[in-house]
Amino acid sequence: MASAKIVDIRAFVLRGGGADYHDQSDGHWIDDNIATPMSKYPDYRKSRRSFGINALGTLVVEIESDDGTVGFAVTTGGEPAAYIVEKHLSRFVIGQNPANIELIWDQMYFSTQYYGRKGLVINAISGVDLALWDLLGRLRQEPVHAMIGGAVRDEIQFYATGSRPDLAKQMGFIGGKMPLRHAPVEGNEGMKLAVDDIREMRGRVGADFWLMLDCWMALDLDYATRLAHAAAEHDLKWIEEALSPDDYWGYQDLKKAVPAGMLVTTGEHEATRWGFRMLLEMDCCDIIQPDVGWCGGLTELLKISALADSHGKLVIPHGSSVYSYHFVISRHNSPFAEFLMMAPGADKVVPMFSPQLQGEPVPEKGRLSVSALEKPGFGVELDRSLNLSRPYNP
Repeated sequence: MASAKIVDIRAFVLRGGGADYHDQSDGHWIDDNIATPMSKYPDYRKSRRSFGINALGTLVVEIESDDGTVGFAVTTGGEPAAYIVEKHLSRFVIGQNPANIELIWDQMYFSTQYYGRKGLVINAISGVDLALWDLLGRLRQEPVHAMIGGAVRDEIQFYATGSRPDLAKQMGFIGGKMPLRHAPVEGNEGMKLAVDDIREMRGRVGADFWLMLDCWMALDLDYATRLAHAAAEHDLKWIEEALSPDDYWGYQDLKKAVPAGMLVTTGEHEATRWGFRMLLEMDCCDIIQPDVGWCGGLTELLKISALADSHGKLVIPHGSSVYSYHFVISRHNSPFAEFLMMAPGADKVVPMFSPQLQGEPVPEKGRLSVSALEKPGFGVELDRSLNLSRPYNP
């Protein structure tokens, strides 16, 4: 291990057929009339694919060491991110000892700061970082969680994100997060319908089950505040990502304005320790929800988590399968996790990253044992039968 050296980094793109988990076919709950920031435009109201949530596709990063061991990771970013990996980030990876993850991350971030800092560039950095952790685990024959401190509990408990929290309860999840279907453009009638949806679902799941609402950046402060108060009598546990991720001041005001006992959560589309520092120091939310494939990778998520811990906040990563499971099971301030229901009707548990990943563990009765996370690296394999293209092969 001491003499290991990285000899190659490869960036592949996968498109279509649900390759990017946002890119689902007609009739899938994840693309069925969900409120978004684009809901105010009639042409882009019904489907998120209509405004291009699936435009980039999946990014797969592979990193190979001189003994032939290969680590890999999957995130979003597609062809533009592949270009960044192959044409820019590769110089900081090839020739390095794979254990030099901190050095590699620092060089990738600061070398791209003039055109990066968030978004697509950080997605690309995240993909490289996760592939490095996977490679290092394979070289050391250790699971990732063992390399970042080890498991602090025997299993992970999950809540489910999907259109059917009532079915999630039957499957053993501790809670269900439903999408907001009615956008502010629908006015007072839309507000009434949104609250009716929450009322109906509370009636289905009963009083002993968490019920949350995912607003996907669709609201303004006034609407979010009124919606929170209107939903309070139905014991809504939290209101998630109600505002634009750049509106730190709005989140600060929203946290003060929601009913007592209701939580404000956000961070799915935030990036790096500096972005999360704003959320934490301004007291914008009760729980932060970084996506490990978008926030800077595992290396940066560990820093974000430590910062959150110092502010007494929980870190519940946006659903990202094995890439977040190894983190969650190793952190005291991540007491449960999100599972994104990828079945079209949200009526059964299926792997989130199918078909890309082979051997991807899924919860059973809302739980996942640490024994399912003991293979080296992240413990999954890439399906080599997929139509992967390498657009910037040197």
